[in-house]
Amino acid sequence: MRSARLVPELYCSDIGRSLAFYTGVLGFEVRFARPAERFAYLDRDGAELMLEQTVDPARTWLAGPLEHPYGRGINFQIAADDVDALHAAVVAAGARILVPLEERWYLTGEVRSGSRQFVVLDPDGYLLRFYRDLGERADKG
Repeated sequence: MRSARLVPELYCSDIGRSLAFYTGVLGFEVRFARPAERFAYLDRDGAELMLEQTVDPARTWLAGPLEHPYGRGINFQIAADDVDALHAAVVAAGARILVPLEERWYLTGEVRSGSRQFVVLDPDGYLLRFYRDLGERADKG
């Protein structure tokens, strides 16, 4: 099994709740799991991440206290061709949406790159920004 070159591992407070959210609401698939270690490796169309509910203090790598919300200061941008349907599923599940579905154009050099996007919080407070690429256009200031 070959993995992506960067795969974040997210600690979670309840692996069952997180797996239900990531697989049932967001459409990730479990590539493999180690239930005794409360660990799962997930994939959604090439966007890969790992979830782990900490069980062994000697194998928990933290730079500071693990306090809710776990995702302070970071958001994960995840491509999703079905961003509108995914947004509808997130709304239907009652998940907390931080940024509603929007179209944004970001300056990227001499052009603007467009995204149709929204930001949702997972059960532990990680920020997930799902987007669909809208292409580029000339910079209009």
